[in-house]
Amino acid sequence: MFKTRLLSGIVLVILIIGILYVGGYVTAGAMLLLSLGGVFELLRIYKLHNTPVGIAAYIATIAYYALLVFDKQQYIMPLIIAFVLITLGIYVTTYPRFTDKDVMAAVLSFMYVTVMLSYMYLIRDMDNGGALVVMVFVCSWVNDTCAYCVGVTLGKHKMTPKLSPKKSVEGLVGGITGSAVVGALYGMFYNNQVATLEHAPIIFAIIGAVGALVAVIGDLAASAIKRNNEIKDYGKLIPGHGGIMDRFDSIIFTAPIIYYGFLYMI
Repeated sequence: MFKTRLLSGIVLVILIIGILYVGGYVTAGAMLLLSLGGVFELLRIYKLHNTPVGIAAYIATIAYYALLVFDKQQYIMPLIIAFVLITLGIYVTTYPRFTDKDVMAAVLSFMYVTVMLSYMYLIRDMDNGGALVVMVFVCSWVNDTCAYCVGVTLGKHKMTPKLSPKKSVEGLVGGITGSAVVGALYGMFYNNQVATLEHAPIIFAIIGAVGALVAVIGDLAASAIKRNNEIKDYGKLIPGHGGIMDRFDSIIFTAPIIYYGFLYMI
């Protein structure tokens, strides 16, 4: 199991690096596929993945990315409003096939997965986005590694004993600190190798710390949904890791924070 998880993790990292390196339509297309997969996994929990409200969520996801790629962001809010109206229209015209909770699950799947994950593409599309997008992984994967190491060696106080018994307060602090330190080091590299940026180490450290905190919330939120619905994994797409939502749960939360952090601080 460990070997499978390790090998699939290495392949996944290589694919992500390649996709983000190319940028443009390739990155957008990859994020679209990941979003559709994540929406499908989330809707499947509520048995909505092959229903009209689920199909509406898939169509909205495709339309959303089309607007991003063709630089028509001014139509994103009308799209969201139209999606909500269409979903509610399906709800009332087919009543009582769907419940109000089904409608909310469909809307949440679009906002939670599609909109938030799309910020990976938006970061890559920024000036020097190929370098900036690295911070998403610093805040998610570096944070996770540091939190695990500190938690195993020093963890004594449970952070969320009912939701995730293995996570500790010490691990949380270690993950945030680790992300801030690696972020500061990467800020130095960015300043020297990519573009001159005043106070780069401080900016990257702050974004690293805040992003790491949000990454923990994303991880716990995905775990809470699984526990509420009594499932182990969202899917089996990634051997040893589970589904898209299992592997990208923290990235989904971190990407918007990284985007707006750089947008407002640079």
